[in-house]
Amino acid sequence: MRKIVMHRTGGPEVLEMAEAPQPQPGPGEVVVQAEAIGVGWPDILIRRGSYKWMPPLPTSPGSDLAGRVVALGTGVDPAMLGRSVLLTARELKVRGGCYAEQVAVPAEALFMLPEGVDLDAAVCLPNYQVAWNLLHVAPRGQAVRSLFINGVAGGVGSALAQLAKAVGITVFGSVSSPEKAAFAKSLGVDHVIDYRREDVPARVLALTAGEGVDLAVDHVGGAGFTQLLGLLGNWGLLVSYNASGGMPPENLLQALRDHGTKCLAIRIFEMHLYDHDREGRRHIMQQVIDALAAGSIAPVVAARLPFAAAAEAHAMVEEGNACGKVLLKPGLDRLWAAA
Repeated sequence: MRKIVMHRTGGPEVLEMAEAPQPQPGPGEVVVQAEAIGVGWPDILIRRGSYKWMPPLPTSPGSDLAGRVVALGTGVDPAMLGRSVLLTARELKVRGGCYAEQVAVPAEALFMLPEGVDLDAAVCLPNYQVAWNLLHVAPRGQAVRSLFINGVAGGVGSALAQLAKAVGITVFGSVSSPEKAAFAKSLGVDHVIDYRREDVPARVLALTAGEGVDLAVDHVGGAGFTQLLGLLGNWGLLVSYNASGGMPPENLLQALRDHGTKCLAIRIFEMHLYDHDREGRRHIMQQVIDALAAGSIAPVVAARLPFAAAAEAHAMVEEGNACGKVLLKPGLDRLWAAA
């Protein structure tokens, strides 16, 4: 059995292919054969060594895996054998561990998937779990009729756009290239803005006749963060769910006071809010599983790479070159080897 391991932190080159013993399920555990493994920013932060919830080294990165149950430990319902399942490291005691052809995990950590659900689509659902919170929980009951997504072509951004359009919200989104603009349009985004060529807040205000939007979400932070306050309407909310560009250098209270007549607010969101709320996080995941089964969302896969190309997959995500989710597919290695 193969897995991707890292003995030190650093660039993509620290990811190594290794042979590992076949996992054996303990009491209450199952073994899952991976068919699709998601590649995302938590994996990159683990690889860099900057993840706040860093697992001990050596480790295998990877937070999301979809596959089938191939072995059962004692005490596990026999009906689970052969079932399609989704695993997210949010359900495990230690983050990471999903860059493996097989994993042994507690049966209660898995999400059962309806038969016939595409596993490549299912492994994208942890992004929708975050997006669901941004749209339906973070506003805390405030009505959202219009939404701005900074980086709408990314994994969470594209998920959020689909969820918002499913409930009739007008969506504005920023992109960095014509290719990403076309991708955003394919998702149903109403207004796509190229942030490299346009003044984003000014463009949003022009498109809304000066009213601004109800909700804006951002994963970048950095020097451009407080500028996003300028595209909000009265009682508008700006939600930060990551800060890949670092912390804003400006005084946030001063920035809010500069827009004082609009009574704006900033909220931070992290999925780690649910680290001690198993029922809450599983309930939200079930919402997006149901949405996938019903066809109201359609996760987009940007690239399917063989398992051995983990370093390439990290580079794609890190450089922002992907529209949608990047997947590792262990089966591709086997097919190529057979050919």
